[in-house]
Amino acid sequence: MQQISAAGGRLIAISPQLPDQSFSTAEKNELSFSVLSDVGNVVARSFGLVFSLPLELRAALTANNKALPDINGDESWELPVPATFVVASGGAVTLAHFDVDYRQRLDPGTILDALKSLTAQ
Repeated sequence: MQQISAAGGRLIAISPQLPDQSFSTAEKNELSFSVLSDVGNVVARSFGLVFSLPLELRAALTANNKALPDINGDESWELPVPATFVVASGGAVTLAHFDVDYRQRLDPGTILDALKSLTAQ
């Protein structure tokens, strides 16, 4: 976080959770960045990043008291594909990364390099 800030960046997370759920997650995990609520995956859908969970996963989540309708406030059982964007101050997307495997995240060094290239321009 310090390096991102030093490079002129700001981290913002976007979640399909209801605002109270997003706030609770941010508070519980002591996050030092903003977590915005994208109820209904409106923003994620505009980027083409929404998928529907298969029935067997829905049953498993329900059995573990983690049913998406309770958390996200709709019956869609949809989630966004994890994605990372670096957006310039003018709104241009200068780096985009997404992977359906939520364990495959963009290396923070790549994000820092993208931020540093923006400040060098």
